[in-house]
Amino acid sequence: MSSALKELYEFDNFRLDVSERILWCAGERVPLSEKAFDTLCALVRRGNHLARKDELLAEIWADAIVEENNLDKNISILRRVLGERAGKGKFIETVRGHGFRFVPTVQILVSEIRAPKAAEIEIDHPQLNSETENPELKNEPETRSNFSTDQIQNPKSKIQNRLVYAFAALILALAVGAAIYFWRLPPKNVPVSAIKTITVLPFKPLVEENRDEALEMGMADTLISKLSGGEDLIVRPLSSVRRYAALEQDSLTAAGELETEAVLDGTIQVSGERVRISARLLRTSDGKQLWAEQFDEKFTDIFAVQNTISEQVAAALKIRLAGREKKRPTENSEAYQFYMKGRFYLLKGIRPETETAVSYFRRAIELDPNYALAYAGLADAYRGYSVAGDMPAAEFFPKAKTAANKAVELDNTLAEAHANLGHIMFWYDWDWAAAESQHQRALELDPQSADALQFYAHLLSNTGRHAEALVKIKRAREIEPLNLRINALEGLFLLHAGQIDEAVISLEKTLELDPNYRLANMFAARAYIEKGRFAEALAATGRAAEFSVISSEPIAFRAFALARSGKLADARAALAELLTLSNERYVPPYNLALIYNALGENEKALDHLEKGFAEKDVRMVFLKVEPKWNNLRNEPRFISLMKRMNFQ
Repeated sequence: MSSALKELYEFDNFRLDVSERILWCAGERVPLSEKAFDTLCALVRRGNHLARKDELLAEIWADAIVEENNLDKNISILRRVLGERAGKGKFIETVRGHGFRFVPTVQILVSEIRAPKAAEIEIDHPQLNSETENPELKNEPETRSNFSTDQIQNPKSKIQNRLVYAFAALILALAVGAAIYFWRLPPKNVPVSAIKTITVLPFKPLVEENRDEALEMGMADTLISKLSGGEDLIVRPLSSVRRYAALEQDSLTAAGELETEAVLDGTIQVSGERVRISARLLRTSDGKQLWAEQFDEKFTDIFAVQNTISEQVAAALKIRLAGREKKRPTENSEAYQFYMKGRFYLLKGIRPETETAVSYFRRAIELDPNYALAYAGLADAYRGYSVAGDMPAAEFFPKAKTAANKAVELDNTLAEAHANLGHIMFWYDWDWAAAESQHQRALELDPQSADALQFYAHLLSNTGRHAEALVKIKRAREIEPLNLRINALEGLFLLHAGQIDEAVISLEKTLELDPNYRLANMFAARAYIEKGRFAEALAATGRAAEFSVISSEPIAFRAFALARSGKLADARAALAELLTLSNERYVPPYNLALIYNALGENEKALDHLEKGFAEKDVRMVFLKVEPKWNNLRNEPRFISLMKRMNFQ
């Protein structure tokens, strides 16, 4: 009698039939690629024992030499297929620097099938114990026996009746046929209509050595833009998702942390003149794949691929897009690559990287002078020079405004361009009505734009419309819950509204997300000063100074806290430090005015505020709402400044 080994394992809700190369889940067949299936088999056979990377590579790719990222990719696929996600159980444990371990308890259901003779069928399931040895299992690796095993005790029996056998075979054939039929049916309708929030992650390289982070992030950036703008779907912006660019990042975990109901991810690789892209849409709650597609096109056709992806994702989610999916910001693929690099470096938020971003935006514009997005990026970069660091506003804001106006001129439907132009008018022109008009236009074009909402909220807060500001910034936070700047600004706007205790609570929550975030520390220092918690204010300014070596703002507010706490000598030492620094580089007059005001030297404080007005110091926009100026509000010179700045 001939016999054949049958490998059948069960774990959690899954049944792995190695012999038939099928993975079942709750009676449904789960499709897996060949190598992903081999990877799962290798892990399951080892049970809870460590599966070293070199062993897995040698076993799965016995006839080829491949890199570790091929194995990592299969592990990532298996985690998604098995439904592994944050807080919902673990199937595969990563042992850093060594390999992987399969976590669930694995049970062996059937060990052996014997083929029947013509006149008899013999079903034999010997117990797998030390007394009953299966010779065909003798040469299996030792690690394959380390399971919590269900020993199925079936007595040996001989079934002589061919009719009984034929009937059993018929039932089996019908069952298999039904399973194949239902597996081939289109997926059951999933309640995708309930999905209103989505994360688009930076795409990953097919080969790690050839990765292009700007291209990977740029792909996500473009798809975010195409899927945004409608009222049916909230798409997390690039500023939130860029932190999830690591190759080992699990997509479902990222989507869970960003509190979205679906995630779009994929891979991208350029080879010569061609680009290979795979994309898929997963439901966050259970990892269910809602849509997937692969593309192998000329790189010049990447725009068509992006349109197709956005259209098909919208169809899968049963939503209507705002029309951006068909619009191409440029037809020049090289200009597009320069723009993506500019965005990549701009988001780093560091001055040397901003300079690099400016150079890439300019190169994109040289290749396509009608590239509105590149002008919008250039405007954003120029604005950041002055707002984020101690740079003269008059040197950069005119350039920023020119670029923003050009972007609007080229594409009046570009929400980013209107939002940037409105923010420039706020910081530099002090034309509150014109700035508000631009923000409103941006939100008409993209009601879910977190940037447009926070920019508008800033204008409302600084002009004293506190209730409206808090509504807008709260909405921005709901769209982008982990955005540090939005969370920090909400705390600042609460301070402007006179809700000091609430401001402290909000800012301390933001610092829980990142204790070193500069803006949150600076805004917290302002609030602590109002509460008389000077030691905490000094600690906060110290942390802010550590992560903003260019800005003089931490020194100014540290001096203010020192003066108000009675440490006048230390405050004057800080003032002397800033005055010395002003001989070497630009120091905003507003920051010097703060210290003079804390020291009680009102006239000198007003002198420097006058200088700030003349130099268009962007910090003058806080004059109406910063409580540090309350002692000067009845001074004629201060009242005159308020009028000249168009404050009511």
